[in-house]
Amino acid sequence: MIFASETGMLPSEWRAVEWRDVDRAAGVVLVERTFAFGKAKAYGKTARSRRRIPLSTRALLALDAIPRRVDCRLIFSSPRGEHIDLHNWRQRDWKPALEAAGIPSRRPYDLRHSFATWALDAGLSIFELARYMGTSVEMIDRTYGHLAKGAEDSARTKLDAYANRSGQERATENER
Repeated sequence: MIFASETGMLPSEWRAVEWRDVDRAAGVVLVERTFAFGKAKAYGKTARSRRRIPLSTRALLALDAIPRRVDCRLIFSSPRGEHIDLHNWRQRDWKPALEAAGIPSRRPYDLRHSFATWALDAGLSIFELARYMGTSVEMIDRTYGHLAKGAEDSARTKLDAYANRSGQERATENER
């Protein structure tokens, strides 16, 4: 679940991700397909769903800890090498893992919210986050915008740094 919380992928996306979708040289995972309602399909609901997500060191380490199967291309598979049945997986693995860790009950989808919160706190822009999560800026702003702590200070710092790099002054004597 570290991988899901580090990428912001939907459960239908991480259940369909294959080893060939991980580009370690570029440090990204490609979202090329989804698995929902018992069927795999290319892309997701919109063209925005097909995307590249940067992989953090923590996400790469989580992938390294997963044994590769020779009988299956999926990164996250059932014991029989098939797509994970989310309902069975929740009962068999998810809930016991939460209980063992002492974490209050939550949905696997909530890992997407964790990613968004951490990404905004790390300073990713809402535009970047929308691109990586495969959604609109409007949706990110509406859902997570209140989490962008210090956004005004960050913007001011970036604007001042740009002005300093380009040799521009904020205001000339005539503009004042």
